[in-house]
Amino acid sequence: MFIYVLTALVVFSVIVSLSGHEYLIRFSTSLMMWIALAQSLNTITGYTGRIDFGHVLFFGLGAYATAYMILNNYPWYVGMLVALVVGLLSAVILGYPVLRLHGAYFAIATWSFAEASKQIMYGWMGLGGSFGLPLKAVLSSRDVLYLMTVIATASLILNFFIERSKIGLAFSAIRNNELVASISGVNVVHYRVLAYALSSIAASLAGGAYALWINYVYPGDVFHGLKTDQMFVMLLLGGAGTYIGPLIGSIILGVIYEMLWTLFSEQLYLVFLGVFLMIIVVFMPNGIAFYLGFKTVSGRKLLLSLVPIPITKSLTRDQRISIS
Repeated sequence: MFIYVLTALVVFSVIVSLSGHEYLIRFSTSLMMWIALAQSLNTITGYTGRIDFGHVLFFGLGAYATAYMILNNYPWYVGMLVALVVGLLSAVILGYPVLRLHGAYFAIATWSFAEASKQIMYGWMGLGGSFGLPLKAVLSSRDVLYLMTVIATASLILNFFIERSKIGLAFSAIRNNELVASISGVNVVHYRVLAYALSSIAASLAGGAYALWINYVYPGDVFHGLKTDQMFVMLLLGGAGTYIGPLIGSIILGVIYEMLWTLFSEQLYLVFLGVFLMIIVVFMPNGIAFYLGFKTVSGRKLLLSLVPIPITKSLTRDQRISIS
C-alpha cells in the first residue's frame, strides 16, 4: 500500500503541473507542504508522545536560512541545504536541555522558543526586521510544486521506515512509558533528541521551499503559531503514530482550509479549527486511520500527557515493586 500512496502523490503533482492551472498548482503546493509538516510533527509527537507546541520554529528557521542564502546570491539548493543544517543543529542544541522536561513543561518550552525566535526576527534588521525579506523569484510555481512533493514524499518514507525499525521500537517504548523503557536499556535522552532532530528535517525543508514559493519571508507568517495548531489538528484527525494518519488528516483539513479561507473569513476558520479539534478528541480520539485498520495513538492520551501525574501511577503493581 505504501508504494501506491507514494505513486499517487507523485502522479497527482505531475498531472496538476501539466494542467498549467495556476490555482490548482498553488493549492497542490500548499497541500504537499501540509503533508510534510504533519508528518514531521508525527515524528516527535506521534512516535515519542511529546507534545511540541513550537514545531513551527523549524519551519521559520528553514525559511529564513533559505532566504538569507538567496539574498547572498547562492543557488536555491544551497539555501535548502543550509535550511536543513540549521534545523538539525537547532533541534540538537535545544533538544538536549528541553527534552528533559515532561508534559506541559516541554510543550510550553517549545512554544516559548518559537515565540522568542519570532520576536528576535522582528528586531533583527539585518534580516529585514518587521519589514520581512523580499526575494527574487528563482523557481517557477511548477518547480516549487515538484520540490514540495519531494519533501512530502521524503517525510512519508522517513516515517514509514521509522515504524519498521529498531528506532521506531525505541520511540514506541519511550512513548508508552519512559521509566520502563529506561530500565529496559533504552537510552531515553538519546532517542528523544534523535526523534526531535528527525522531526526538524521535513519542517525546515518545507520552510525553505515556502520561502522560494512566496518570495517573501516575514516573522509573523513563518513563525505563526497557527501553523503548529493546524499540524496538530491534521495529525489527530488522521491518527498519530502511523505514516498514513497525517497524510489523511492533511488532505481532508487542507481541502476544508481552502474552502473556508477562500469563501469565508480567517476568523470563521479559526473557530472551525477549535471546534473540530474538540470533536476529534471527544468522538474520534484514535483518528480516521484507526478505522481503516492502522494502529494509532489516541489523541486523547497524547493531550492527557500534558497533565502532570506521579510517575509510579503509570506503572503496574509489579513494575512499582521492581523499582522500589
